[in-house]
Amino acid sequence: MGSKVIIGIVIAIIIVAAVLYLVGHFMRKKNQERLDLLEKRKEDLFDLPVIEEVDDVKRMHLVGQSQNTFREWRQKWTDISTTSFAELETQIFEVENLNENLHFLKGKKMVVEAEETMDEMEKQVAEIREGLRELRESEERNSLEVQKALDVYEDLKKLLKEDNTIYGPAYSELQKQIKNIEIEFTQFVTLNTSGDPIEAREVLEQAERHTYEVDDLMKRIPPLYEELSKTYPDQLKEIEDGYKRMLEQNYVFPEKNFADDIKRAKKRVENSMNDLEKTEVESVEVANIDTANSIDALYDVLEREIEAKKYVVQSQKVIQDYIDHATKNNRQLLIELDHTSQSYTLNNNQVGRARGFQTEIDELSRRNSQMEPLLAKHEVPYSDVQHFYKNAFKVLDDIEAQQVEIDDSLRELRKGEKIAQEKIEKLEFSLRNLKRFVEKQRLPGLPGDYLEFFFVATDRIEELSRALNRIRINMEEINKLVNLCEEDLEMLEKRTYDLVDAAALTEQMMQYANRYRHTHPEIKQAIEKTLVLFSKEYRYQEALDEIGTALEQVESGAFKRIETFYFNNQDLV
Repeated sequence: MGSKVIIGIVIAIIIVAAVLYLVGHFMRKKNQERLDLLEKRKEDLFDLPVIEEVDDVKRMHLVGQSQNTFREWRQKWTDISTTSFAELETQIFEVENLNENLHFLKGKKMVVEAEETMDEMEKQVAEIREGLRELRESEERNSLEVQKALDVYEDLKKLLKEDNTIYGPAYSELQKQIKNIEIEFTQFVTLNTSGDPIEAREVLEQAERHTYEVDDLMKRIPPLYEELSKTYPDQLKEIEDGYKRMLEQNYVFPEKNFADDIKRAKKRVENSMNDLEKTEVESVEVANIDTANSIDALYDVLEREIEAKKYVVQSQKVIQDYIDHATKNNRQLLIELDHTSQSYTLNNNQVGRARGFQTEIDELSRRNSQMEPLLAKHEVPYSDVQHFYKNAFKVLDDIEAQQVEIDDSLRELRKGEKIAQEKIEKLEFSLRNLKRFVEKQRLPGLPGDYLEFFFVATDRIEELSRALNRIRINMEEINKLVNLCEEDLEMLEKRTYDLVDAAALTEQMMQYANRYRHTHPEIKQAIEKTLVLFSKEYRYQEALDEIGTALEQVESGAFKRIETFYFNNQDLV
């Protein structure tokens, strides 16, 4: 029993030892793999051409701010290549010793610290290389951009020298600005070649900005100078000369300050020329727009008076003839209205309107008479006369249109009277025909409402006849009566034919119903009632409804059949 326990303990010890060996072997292997990777990263970092890059930038002989920046990057590289690398080597050596002496956990911790040191070194080396690259490319970029700016500058200098006349008073200021740009480029070249591309970059940007500003000025100034030196002065001289000639030709201007307006435009040109001398282009451009508008307005005044004179000369006799023509027409219209008013009632204030026309015509004639001596003495602007003439033509056109309208309405009165006479003859003829038609039917009598309506229609026609026979007729009243008479007669015709048809159909129905008189008491009773309605009370439609309803109850469809036969064969009935 004791031997078995001892054997079990021995086996347990062996198993634990084996496990510890395996764990240790695994941890040692893992630490070694991380050490090998760390060694590889260290070699890769050492293989980077940082020293060569430092030497390349060093050979650029940087100074000033650029030199200070370079020194910072170079010092950082020195610190990494000495202190940081030494620290990393020490950490790696300690990890190897710990690994060999089976201190695996401590070794693992030291590996992590060594990796962190490696990470920081890689990060700093990347920053150093990027900083060196930026210094190197800064100089290259400066070289390319300065060449581009210099090309523009040379073109400007050449252009200014070749054709200095197109810049007018701005030439001296442009020369001065180009000289300043030349000084800035010289300063840039000095800084760049002495090894300070960062400071040189600032100077270059300033020189470039000034170059392109001058380039913009030299493009904008020539057209402005052309306007100020030639276009506007020529136009103002033309306006001034034209104004003087027109005054000599006795033109009168409503603008009392026209000459002052010319002087103000000239002064604006002068001020703009002074601003151009100082290359204040924006101010000149704004002022030139105002100047152009002022000149256009001055031209408009001259052209307005010239065109107005042409119009007045052409219209002077025409306007007087038109006034005389309107006066004559209105006199004839008033005579015609007087004659017409003796036979017709005038309902639309035609006389008052015609008298109003005469008042307007007289006023135009009075004003035209006042205008004539002013024109002859050259005391009124042609544009004022033109305005009066145009308004006068408009008023006279409107008057003539209304005169024609009134004259046409007078002719319509006579025409309307003739039409009404023709219509009353037709109405009377139709009324007589209806009366003969009803008499021909030999009815036992006529309903009271029908007779009442017949007499109303007759009275209305007689009223129309009396209205037409008056010494002074009112065509509005007559036209209303004509319409009422036509409506009355149309309604009377309908009621007449409805009455006759109802009476004839009643007789047809009673004849047909007699066959049921002895076999159907209700038919006998209906016939008797129908006879009373028909012969005594003359209510033919009610008589028809009475017999028709009774017959339909005995023989369905009989009413419709008899009605259809009647309307299809009225000439036989």
